[in-house]
Amino acid sequence: MVLRCSSHYTKGYQVEDFSLRVSAVLKANGVKKGNVVGLLVNNCPQMPALWLGNARLGGITPLINTNQRGNALIHSINVAKCDVLIFSEEYQAAVQEIASELGSSIKLFKFTHRPLNPSKSSADGSGDSIRDFTAMLETTPPATWSLADADGFHGKLLYIYTSGTTGLPKAAVISNSRFVFMASAIHHMRLQSSDTIYCPLPLYHTAGGVISVGQALLFGCTVILKSKFSASQFFPDCAKYKATVAHYIGEMCRYVLATPPSHADTHHNVRVIFGNGLRPQIWKDFLKRFNIKHVVEFYGATEGNANIANTDGTPGAIGFVSRILPSIYPIAIIKVDQETGEPIRDSRGLCQLANPNEPGVFIGKISPNNPTREYLGYVDKSASEKKVVRDVFKYGDSAFISGDILVADELGYLYFRDRTGDTFRWRGENVSTTEVEAAISRVADHRDAVVYGVLVPNTEGRAGMCGIVDTNSSLDLDKLARDLARDLPAYARPVFIRVMSAMDMTGTFKMKKIDLQKEGFDPSLVKNDKLYYLDLKQGRYLPLGVDEYEKIGNGKIRL
Repeated sequence: MVLRCSSHYTKGYQVEDFSLRVSAVLKANGVKKGNVVGLLVNNCPQMPALWLGNARLGGITPLINTNQRGNALIHSINVAKCDVLIFSEEYQAAVQEIASELGSSIKLFKFTHRPLNPSKSSADGSGDSIRDFTAMLETTPPATWSLADADGFHGKLLYIYTSGTTGLPKAAVISNSRFVFMASAIHHMRLQSSDTIYCPLPLYHTAGGVISVGQALLFGCTVILKSKFSASQFFPDCAKYKATVAHYIGEMCRYVLATPPSHADTHHNVRVIFGNGLRPQIWKDFLKRFNIKHVVEFYGATEGNANIANTDGTPGAIGFVSRILPSIYPIAIIKVDQETGEPIRDSRGLCQLANPNEPGVFIGKISPNNPTREYLGYVDKSASEKKVVRDVFKYGDSAFISGDILVADELGYLYFRDRTGDTFRWRGENVSTTEVEAAISRVADHRDAVVYGVLVPNTEGRAGMCGIVDTNSSLDLDKLARDLARDLPAYARPVFIRVMSAMDMTGTFKMKKIDLQKEGFDPSLVKNDKLYYLDLKQGRYLPLGVDEYEKIGNGKIRL
């Protein structure tokens, strides 16, 4: 087992020694089974060893998004009920800024990235509000440990936060058994213990922190940790580190495909890429350009039990459920009101399976005694309950409801369509934001584009609005209007365009839209971006200012 960051290697025996020192230091500072030790640490080999040391005591570790500051950071620490916070030295200013609002009961430890020197005796800041965790590691011998000290196979291991695309993140519970299940499921889909895996993903999310790291901890793979994703360095890095497998998520593949052709495109050893979010529109182009033999596209919600994977490489599919015996699978697609997200029930009050090519919501059947089917949800129990649907296919049963709209074709291949909250209704039709985003990206040179519905005064439904990035003022709106008129039905074409200099992204490369949706097409709220509306007579996008906004509101400009 090797965790590597740039030229620094951390091997299995080093992780063992480091994590046992972590256990000893935490225990000496009063941490015991069930305590919560938050981690605000960037990508490095020591990061998994830190939470592993806490897990040896039966503690729980929230992996906090390192981009958070101020109220968002306070929220993440408080919602997890942290007893201790360990943070990297580069985040000291962010922690000191909020320290007075955390309360005196939370212990603050600063972790410094440096090789441990056990013979070195340096001050650990004893008595200070922030103590030097690395200094304590150097002066504390590794703990003696037995399996009985931990919290057992079904005990809580990590809290991992939802991406926050629609508001403040929620802390989802990852048990020891779920960690093993998620990492193992991916490993047995074309991965080998001899593989070197390139991981440019943040370790505070499930993809990097569980699935990639799990390949090293459970199967002995070498995992290359990148401190920050770079599209231009993706395949050059794979070649440099002799990676045989690469991990992607969200929009990463689109960004990599948008880079200029280079020697590294095909001069690498990557045979498998795995992850979630490879768009069907670029699937074949990506594999052809970069000479990739296999793709393992998987789907899973951090907080839920609805998981599936595409193991045969069918372009665009996220998995397969046989249409012959669908009831034997622990997952299903049920009919749902796409505006409210509520299941559509039959005359008996039970849910209904969606028909082939009929969009529905993806669910995972809950079985509390089965570690692969249990539902742990969030730390917030009320939030957890909102994700459970009851009386699904028989009275008394229950399922995790993902909130994601999927569709299965006649063969049983599953395809992602949208989030239930993102689908909106316009001109009497349901509009899938994912499909519109894909069309816009395709005709606009793979620019970042996010689509959402906005309210229009005195108008039923929501009008489609698109935020699109144009960093060099090269976007041709007339061409965009013509191309979208060709590729999309009239009701799905964005009524409003917001031209932006940059897109706000989550740590898993998903585009945030909640703030954009709140600002809508109101020029008084949208200060720095240009707004346009679709003139139906001309078939063109025209500038939208205060005057046009008022005319749309009073009906003088018809949409």
